Amino acid sequence: MTQPEEWFSTWFDSPYYHLLYSNRDEQDAHSFIDNLLTYLHPKPADKILDLACGKGRHSVYLSRKGYDVTGIDLSEQSIAYAKQFENERLHFSRHDMREVYKPAHFDFVLNLFTSFGYFDNETENVVALLAAADSLKHGGKLVIDFMNTEKTIEHLVAHEEKTVHGIQFNITRGVENGFIVKTISFTDQGQEYQFEERVRALRQEDFMEYFLMAKLRLVDLFGDYKLTPYCRLESERMIYVLKK
Repeated sequence: MTQPEEWFSTWFDSPYYHLLYSNRDEQDAHSFIDNLLTYLHPKPADKILDLACGKGRHSVYLSRKGYDVTGIDLSEQSIAYAKQFENERLHFSRHDMREVYKPAHFDFVLNLFTSFGYFDNETENVVALLAAADSLKHGGKLVIDFMNTEKTIEHLVAHEEKTVHGIQFNITRGVENGFIVKTISFTDQGQEYQFEERVRALRQEDFMEYFLMAKLRLVDLFGDYKLTPYCRLESERMIYVLKK
């Protein structure tokens, strides 16, 4: 009996995913990376892994800053797109984050913009974290940037309509069985589509438990892309800096 496809393996490979999110703010992303680099202070020879890199926008930016970067993602379409930017110090590979990519190879692993907590089985989140830790050299650092779940749930917009390039996306959001679930429905050229995004509603205490299991030490916890200290009620993000 074949296993049902995981939501992220279909939605992230869909052209509609990239269409819906085509207005993401590049300037915000670059500013965050700049702040991270100032904080982490990587050496020119350091190797960086961009874990769940999507189409590689952060990897490309890091590469332009002069670093040796590898981007990995499960989406075949995204990696095929990203490969056009490859050079001597920038590489992309299709890979499942639940498996170790290169043991003890990287100085930094970055997992940005809520690219964690996708798996139905909670154990698999720990497996993914262990794989990330195993990819780090001893003393290397892992950065996990996740939504501040408390605040996200409190301010969840239950229904939203968004028109992009003539397609009206109907978006509903809710909390179901420990997941924040976003359902995206739309019609294009007479055909109806429905996709789902499911992210586990992980709170700070869940992450702390995971880090303990992965033998990772928390160095810092920031609450936004300017790297100001985390506040449970006010912060937009939970940005964990961990050391192996």
